[in-house]
Amino acid sequence: METTRALADNLAFNPLDPKDLVHTFGLYGVWAILFAETGLLVGFFFPGDSLLFLAGVAATPVADAIFGDGTKLSLAGLLIGAPLCAIAGAQLGHYLGARYGTRMFEKPDSKLFKREYVEKAEHYFQKFGPAKAVVLARFIPIVRTFLNPVAGVLGMPAKQFFVWNVVGAILWTDGIILIGYLLAGKIYDAIGTHIDRYILPFVALIVLISILPIIIEVVRDRRASKRAKEMAVIGVSPVAGIADAITGDDDDHRSHRGSHRAN
Repeated sequence: METTRALADNLAFNPLDPKDLVHTFGLYGVWAILFAETGLLVGFFFPGDSLLFLAGVAATPVADAIFGDGTKLSLAGLLIGAPLCAIAGAQLGHYLGARYGTRMFEKPDSKLFKREYVEKAEHYFQKFGPAKAVVLARFIPIVRTFLNPVAGVLGMPAKQFFVWNVVGAILWTDGIILIGYLLAGKIYDAIGTHIDRYILPFVALIVLISILPIIIEVVRDRRASKRAKEMAVIGVSPVAGIADAITGDDDDHRSHRGSHRAN
């Protein structure tokens, strides 16, 4: 009977469900997934943001009630181990990009890999500059996986990458973990054990807040571009008018000379 129940539990396990991941693999599973998502190109589909949020919830006294008996995680283990694994994974991605170059991305599109993922990472790298891109990419699913090797391919020095890798990893992992940890009690009082039904809105809000700097930067760039175009139009028109006036004066002057000679 117990064997049958265990088999049924294994069959019901969903590797893309952060709640199942936390309950099944615990602290070591969280570490491993963070490393895979940031260091291995095949790990981009892992639910990093929601996993961190639920890991924070799982470090509270309501963990067993929500996830099942024996699920409670160590908050210290999360706050120390999560950023370390995220840092190590990203550093590996950078190393692979620097070592193997564009060959890493020379593969046909498939369900798991699409060239547009790489192009999006390159766009952020070029648009925001190396330091800001490395930090902000942590909060953007898929981009945080592909930007690391892209940074290596584009020649970002390993030491410079490491500094901003550390900053981004700590802000991302510990920030979301602490949000989950601090809100766990209120969430449990409000919705009970059905946290998995509401995890997407919570994570969406967290991601939205996280990428606000990018949104602000994009709006600023568009406004600056619009102003530049307007200034170009305003600047060209007077010049063109002046040129026409000068040309017209020259034509009138020549015409006047011609008529004077004729007389």
